[in-house]
Amino acid sequence: MQALSTFATNFIGVFNAGGTNLVGLITGILPTLLVLLTFVNALVRLIGEKRVMGFAQKCTKYAITRYTIFPILAMFFLTNPMAYTFGRFLDEKYKPAFYDTAVSFCHPITGLFPHANGGELFVYMGIASGVTALGLNQYNLAVLYFLVGVVVIFIRGIVTERMTAIMSGRAIAKKAKKGEAVNV
Repeated sequence: MQALSTFATNFIGVFNAGGTNLVGLITGILPTLLVLLTFVNALVRLIGEKRVMGFAQKCTKYAITRYTIFPILAMFFLTNPMAYTFGRFLDEKYKPAFYDTAVSFCHPITGLFPHANGGELFVYMGIASGVTALGLNQYNLAVLYFLVGVVVIFIRGIVTERMTAIMSGRAIAKKAKKGEAVNV
């Protein structure tokens, strides 16, 4: 009887914890995201969709800018997690790689621009305090962290773009082999 009672208490406890987490999201990050989303959409409308798209197309024309400058701008101006919405300005084939670069840049930007990912600032500050304890300069760490991050996101962007192309090609070949309609 005690085991059944304990199971029931723990079972409902999982849902209570989930509810508490949901309330935290609703009162915490959700309003911020909605306001940021509204602001970005209003800004795009004020500037003009064509101008924004033109700028995005110039920024994403070459892989080096698509997987360095574009995610840096997204993280700097929109911060985590709104930065991922910049993907709307990309062709479908580039979206997975852009998302990968933006997610991978959440931490490296934090040392120089803490506003970009305030929720993970404690990770950088933990590392920085260790560097400071060794008598080294934490600002050099921030710059190196940022620069290495740019190199890493570029590599990840290229690799993910290629993997996406391979997987898309396989899916198209599989559909063609089955005789299904192929949308290209």
